[in-house]
Amino acid sequence: MKIKPVILCGGAGTRLWPKSKNNLPKQFIDFGGWTLFQKTLLRIKNPMFDYPIISTNLFYLNLVRKHLSKYRIKKYKIILEPFKKNTAPAILSCALLKEVNYEQPMVFFPADHLIEKTNLLNRSINLNKKYLNEYNIFIFGIKPNSPSSQYGYFLTKNISKNLNKVVKFIEKPNINKARKIVKKKGYWNSGIFFARKDSIINNFRKYQFKTLMLCIHSVNRSKKSKNVYYLNKKSFKKIQEKSLDYAILEKSKNINGIKLNIPWSDLGSWKEISNIFKKNRSKYFKKNNVFYRPWGKYTNLFSGKSFLVKELVVNPKASISLQKHKHRSEHWTVTSGRPRITINKRKFFKNINETIFIPQGSIHRIENLFKNPVKIIEIQMGVILKETDIIRYKDIYGRVN
Repeated sequence: MKIKPVILCGGAGTRLWPKSKNNLPKQFIDFGGWTLFQKTLLRIKNPMFDYPIISTNLFYLNLVRKHLSKYRIKKYKIILEPFKKNTAPAILSCALLKEVNYEQPMVFFPADHLIEKTNLLNRSINLNKKYLNEYNIFIFGIKPNSPSSQYGYFLTKNISKNLNKVVKFIEKPNINKARKIVKKKGYWNSGIFFARKDSIINNFRKYQFKTLMLCIHSVNRSKKSKNVYYLNKKSFKKIQEKSLDYAILEKSKNINGIKLNIPWSDLGSWKEISNIFKKNRSKYFKKNNVFYRPWGKYTNLFSGKSFLVKELVVNPKASISLQKHKHRSEHWTVTSGRPRITINKRKFFKNINETIFIPQGSIHRIENLFKNPVKIIEIQMGVILKETDIIRYKDIYGRVN
C-alpha cells in the first residue's frame, strides 16, 4: 500500500514579517525563483507516495492550485479549514477522508520547510513503514548542528535495534537549556509525522474524543466541489485550537522518534535565511550580487514584486550615511553585533534578533561602535528599490548629496 502524503499548508509564517503576511505566508514567498511549497510538492513526487492531500484555507486556495498546476500534479485532494485551529484538527480531518484506506500509512509534511538530502528522508520513511501499527505515531527529529532556541526538541531511549521511544518533548527552550539538551543528544522536533490512519483515529478517540467527534461531523457535513472539501463551519468552529504535540504526542506512550542527520530549516527567521545563504548561496540565491562600500558590503539575497532582501555587513568603527529614501520603507533584523540606530531624532542600540522598522521618508543611520562586524537583514519595500533613491545628510566618507 502506498503512503499517503499530506501537506499542512494553512499557517501564516508571520515571523518573516513584513514579507510574510496572512495573505502571502512563508510557504508561498518567491525566494528568487523557488518557494518552499514548491519544494514540498517536488519532495512527494516519488513512486512510494500516493496522490497528495493538501490542508489549507480559502485564502490560499488559488496559490495552492497555481503550484499544483505548475508542477503538473493532476490528482490531489484539498481540505479547506474555515478557521485556523493548529495542527491537531488539520491532521485528523485529513485522516478522516474516505479516500484514505483505514490502515493506510500517512506522512504529514509542513509546507514551509527547506529539506536537503530528501532521498535520505524518503528512505527513512520507507524503512520505518513496517513498524507502524494501530496505536503508534512516529515523529522525525533532526540532529542539531548547534544549540538553538528557535526549535522544540525531544529526547529518546532505544527500545530495540531499530526503534527509539520518545520519552520527553521540550518546547522552544532558552539558549542555555538548549545547550544542555544537545549534550543529552536531543533532536529538533521537525513537525513531520508518520502514522497509519487507524492509529490517528485511535489516539484521538483516547485523548481528544470531543475533537474527534467534531472533526467527524465537520468532514461528513463538508461540501465537495471537484477536488476540494469545504469543511463544515459550524462543527469546525467548536473545535479547540491545539497542536498535535500538545493534543496527542505529549500524552501518548506510543510515540517513536526517527532520527535524521540532514540539512533542514523551517526558515522561520531572517537570521536563518542569512545562514542558509552563507551555506548554499550558489544553490539558492543569485550569483555576483555582493557590493562593497566604504562602510562594509551588502549582498542582494532575493527580490520580488516591490521588495528586495539584502544582508548588510557594517565593519567595526564604521557607519552608513545619515540618509532617507523617498520611495521605500525598510525593515531590519539584527543577526550579529550590536548596532546603534538613528531614526529621525532617536538614537538607540539593538541586539541580535531584534527588529527595526524604517518608515518611508525617515532619516536613519546604522553605526557600529564595536570591534565585531554588525550584520543586518534588510527588507526594502516600495515602488523604487535602487541605490539612486538615497538622500544623504551626513557621511564620514564624504558622500553627502
